[in-house]
Parts: sequence; C-alpha cells; structure tokens
Amino acid sequence: MEVDGLCSLALREFGCEQNLLSRPDGSASFVQGDSSVLAGVYGPAEVKISKEIYDRATMEVVIQPKVGLPGVRERAREQCVRETCEAALLSSLHPRSSLSLVLQVVHDDGSLLSCCLNAACMALMDAGLPMGCLFCGVTCAIDPEGRLITDPTARQEQNSRAVMTFAIDSAQHRVMMSSTKGSFSLDELQQCIAVSQRASEKIFHFYRESVRRRYSKTL
Repeated sequence: MEVDGLCSLALREFGCEQNLLSRPDGSASFVQGDSSVLAGVYGPAEVKISKEIYDRATMEVVIQPKVGLPGVRERAREQCVRETCEAALLSSLHPRSSLSLVLQVVHDDGSLLSCCLNAACMALMDAGLPMGCLFCGVTCAIDPEGRLITDPTARQEQNSRAVMTFAIDSAQHRVMMSSTKGSFSLDELQQCIAVSQRASEKIFHFYRESVRRRYSKTL
C-alpha cells in the first residue's frame, strides 16, 4: 500500500545492551528515546504440573511498572507480548517446560508496548532460544489533523485520536499482533500497518548492528 505525505517515518534514537544480568538465562535493556525497558528470560525450566503443556513450552510474561503494582494496562500488555513471543518461538522443541519473561519498565515516554516487544526479542536472542523469526514492535499514532506519527512520545500519544502498536516479523514483515486504541478508519489502519512495516526495517537493521557490535568485541 502506498503511504501518503501525511506521515512521519522518523524514529527516536535506539539503544540496546544484552547480557546485563547474571541470574536470568538471557537479558537485555532497550531504549527508544526516553522510554526504557529491562528484560530477563528464565528457562527452559521445570514447570508446575497444573501449567504443563504436553507438546510445547509454557510461556509466562510479567511486566513490572516503574512505580506501584501491575494493573489492568500491564495485564493487557503482557498478553500482547506473550502472544507475540509464542508465535515467534519454536516452543515445541521444549515440551513440558516453562519459559518466563520479566519486563521492568525503567521509564515511560511513549511507545511503551513497542519498547517492551523490542526488549523481549533481544532478551530471547540473548538466551539462545530457538525462534522461527525475530520480531519488533512499532507504535503509530494519528493526530487530530490525520497525520501519522511513528514512535510517538507520551505527549504525542495523549494528543492523538488513535494509537496503534504492531508486532512485525523479520521474515515477511507480517503483522503478528496488533493493539489499538481510539477511533480510526479502515484506510487509516491499513496506512498505519504499511508505515509500521517500513519502520520495522530500521529496527531490524539496528538489531543486526547491535548483535554484530557485541560479538565483534568478543572475537
């Protein structure tokens, strides 16, 4: 789909560091502008019999807010991240086991769900878990004038009439998960998907460069 001129493909500056924590099997911090999330992956490990799935691993996701206890928003984001991870992971290679992903919000300045998705992907890579594809999160907002904004800040989200977050896969740039809020037309939805797919190319390029820099230091 063609993307018209009423959009901005600008993304805030990214930052990532893997293998930060000693206790998890994989960890990563991901920064998008002033939004920052720390992720830790535990497993595959033994699972409780009540949660055991005979043909694949059980995936658990916990999002800890910067202040206070998790609420309804965190539970909704946990479901989005879990569904994306389950779609990307080859969990059938680890039946009757558990995988736990803990995401700690360090700072929230907009596009938090996409930042959580990006931190989760980098942590899963650091843990060495088998994946069918990588994934990234892209948030797109529509302002009152109908302009599209990628990777919006918290203030831009507040001033927008719609905010959408998509999980995009690295193989075919398909939409793996979507989370939407606000009012928008079908054409605007399709345009946001097209913009997010284009923006995902920049994020996957950042993934590759980040991993390349990490391992070039160890060789």
